[in-house]
Amino acid sequence: MSSPTSTTQPDLHGAGLQRSLIALIQVLGLAVWFSATAIAPTLRGEWGLGDTSVVWLTGAVQIGFVVGALTSSVLNLPDRMPPQRLVALCAFGAAASTSLLALAADGLALALPLRFLTGAFLAGVYPVGMKLMASWSLPVDRGRAFGVLVGSLTLGSALPHLISASGPLPWRVVMLTAASLTLGAGLVALTVLRPGPLLAPGQRPQARHALAGLSSRAPLLANLGYFGHMWELYALWTWLPAFLVHQPAWELSGAGVSALTFLTVGVAGLVGALLGGWGADRYGRSAAAVAAMATSAACCLLAPLLWSTGPVLLVVFLLVWGASVIADSGVFSTALSESTDQRYVGTALSVQTAIGFTLSVVTIQLLPLLADAVGWRYAFWLLAPGPALGALAMLRLGRITAPRRS
Repeated sequence: MSSPTSTTQPDLHGAGLQRSLIALIQVLGLAVWFSATAIAPTLRGEWGLGDTSVVWLTGAVQIGFVVGALTSSVLNLPDRMPPQRLVALCAFGAAASTSLLALAADGLALALPLRFLTGAFLAGVYPVGMKLMASWSLPVDRGRAFGVLVGSLTLGSALPHLISASGPLPWRVVMLTAASLTLGAGLVALTVLRPGPLLAPGQRPQARHALAGLSSRAPLLANLGYFGHMWELYALWTWLPAFLVHQPAWELSGAGVSALTFLTVGVAGLVGALLGGWGADRYGRSAAAVAAMATSAACCLLAPLLWSTGPVLLVVFLLVWGASVIADSGVFSTALSESTDQRYVGTALSVQTAIGFTLSVVTIQLLPLLADAVGWRYAFWLLAPGPALGALAMLRLGRITAPRRS
């Protein structure tokens, strides 16, 4: 990404509007990500699914996202076609695969391939949205801009829970509603979105540079921080409803579980992402990440103590957890892009994303198995090592990248 010089300033006229449109596209476009997770209780009964089968409704999306991100990168799609058109095309694809699931699926045989396709298409919505947001953002405020982007992703991912909380809707209606929102994202991208003046073409990924981010010291630490973040994030988002259903302090209805999940993931997550972006610009990438990861690791460990507390304390705890678990999300790609070979940032980010989302599949699968053994009260302890080790990595990164005093 090119940066302006003291004599040449980019024309950022209309940046506010375009940033808002990019954020809107993320909110609407990501509505299909957890659409199947939000209706999982209904599908359990209607399709006779067990825990192992249900978890793949989310796991298939994660794997599809990894495959889609790598395919897009290898084919250099964001640089071979206008990025706003790529976002639109992928949003239409995600909406179509979700609609087909709602209209035609009656079991996992069709549902899982369609969820995989949904994840693959979303790899052209969120990562390309990052590129478009950067094209409208100077380095001095890029942390806040990415905080808005991540907050929009968080809010969009939680929308199916809000739809479910609005009433006892048939699961196919929930899926079609989410698909309609994503279709709207594609229409916005196609008609009014445009790249900014800071848009710069990336290098075609090179296979021999794929492991560079795992061998050089600073990029390795940035990657380790991200891996720890991903170890926790999507497992928490996926299994938070199960935690709420099984806790004894407060008997929640299905709509109540959906509403509290939306409040934790969507509303608190949006606030956390905005605060994290502001903190990254104000106090530095590493400091913001360490603060967020230390807080979320503490929440993992404290979860058993909050298991049987009253509703007020439990809600406050969940809001803190929901904000802290996502507050650092925009920091890692920025930190990696600032510490790796600038010719191959695309390759480095592709590898980072692929490994991170693969780790999320592992924890999504492991968490219910641990819950069967020790109960949901203690199951989230499995997630604590991720943010704890990630915080240590980012703390070390901050020390080696800090300016030395003369």
